[in-house]
Order: sequence, then C-alpha cells, then structure tokens
Amino acid sequence: MSFAVADGAQIAYETRGDGPPVLLCQGLGYARWGWEPVAERLAEDFLVASFDNRGIGESDVTPGPYTVAQLAADAVAVLDDAGLERAHVVGASLGGMVAQQVAIGHPERVEKLVLLCTTPGGADGYPMPEQTVRLFAEAPSLPPERALRRFVENSLSVGGELVDTLYERRLANPLDMAGWQAQAAAGAAWDADGRLAGIAAPTLVLHGTADNVLDYRNSELLAERIPDARLRLFAGAGHLFFWEHPDEVVRAIREFLQ
Repeated sequence: MSFAVADGAQIAYETRGDGPPVLLCQGLGYARWGWEPVAERLAEDFLVASFDNRGIGESDVTPGPYTVAQLAADAVAVLDDAGLERAHVVGASLGGMVAQQVAIGHPERVEKLVLLCTTPGGADGYPMPEQTVRLFAEAPSLPPERALRRFVENSLSVGGELVDTLYERRLANPLDMAGWQAQAAAGAAWDADGRLAGIAAPTLVLHGTADNVLDYRNSELLAERIPDARLRLFAGAGHLFFWEHPDEVVRAIREFLQ
C-alpha cells in the first residue's frame, strides 16, 4: 500500500499486476476492497491501481462536504504518485461520477473510460428509485446492523451467499459516518451539466437493469451524450452487478480496453 497526497489529505492506494495501467474508482461507502471480484482478474492483463476515496478506508477523513471535483483531484493525485501519466479509468456509482470528472477535467490522463452503474446527475437525470429513497428514510429507525444488511440486500438482485459475503465485508470495514456523509454530499450534488459531449476518451457504459440504487436509464443518458460511447446492459442485475457477474463484467472491460 502507498499514499498519495492531495490538498493535504493522504489517499491510500495499491497497485497489482503488470501491463497498461487501469485506475479503479469505487463508490459511496466502499473502500478499494469493493473491487474484489474485478481487480485480481484485471491484474492478469493490466497494472491495476485501486484507491480509497477520501472519507473511507485507510484514506484521511477530511471535513466535508466533498465534491466530485475534489474526489477526482484525489484520483489524479494517485496517478501522479504511482507515476502513471495516462491510464484507463474505471468508475462505479460515485466512482463513475469521479471518472467522468477526471475525463472532463483531465482528458490528457485518460486513455479509455469505463462507467459502471452511474449517472450524469443534474435535473434531467433519472432520480433515485423510490425503493432506496424509502430505505434511507427508514434506516435511522433500524438497529445499525439490520440497516446495513438492508442496504446490502438493496444493492443486489440476488440473495443468499453473496449478501452474506458483502455484509460480512462491510462489518469488517466499518464506515466513518462523517466521511460517508461527506461522500454522499458529493454524489447528491453531481451534475455533468452538459460537459459529457467534451469527453474525448473512448467510453464503455455498463449497468444492471434491476438497479435499485441508480436508475439504469441514466446509463442510456450517458451513452447518448458521450460521443461514440458503447452501452451494455446486464438484464436483471442489481447495482453491484460486478459482484453478481464478475466474469462477464471483466470480460467486457478487458475486451474494450484491449
């Protein structure tokens, strides 16, 4: 593990593998371990860098609220510290917003762009599905571990062993609530605001059609607005579809990047 420094904050990251560099940007409430089903597989062909967004994991929890631009600057600081002048950038959920901002604000650093289960934000983006809105409203009245399990269940389209696995991983990596709230503020305020047409990097957009957290139709908006973007939907898959279908997702990413 290494640390980059961005605006005085330490950002924890690690690299593995060898080959063309790939930067993985994770979403709200998940540290870099959230790429567990993907990172090792990609590292068979690429040099994979994954990091903890500020506010979670082994990165500093600085005062919030954060912005997506701030989180994107952290991602670029990781590239700088790792000596990566240019990389493929892969982002999921909040990390997909960060990846969009890196491609918009730092186009010279992005070779290709892969956006998973994310949104362009703004007033014309599709809002959070009602099921998740209700869960956020109900969660404060639930015992913390019960609320956590409900959020894990809500992020998947399947139950059983995968829910247990993710729930146990979340318990083993507890959140700092101040950091979570600061990250959530960044996601809530995100708006690509007409800038997607300026993304020059070849782009692949992936989304599960049973996503209860971010309406999958936002991926269609992204694919429409980013020049020559490709779209692939995973029928019946949930928000964390890369945990549900890791082999298919890695295959799609690998084929696109290669």
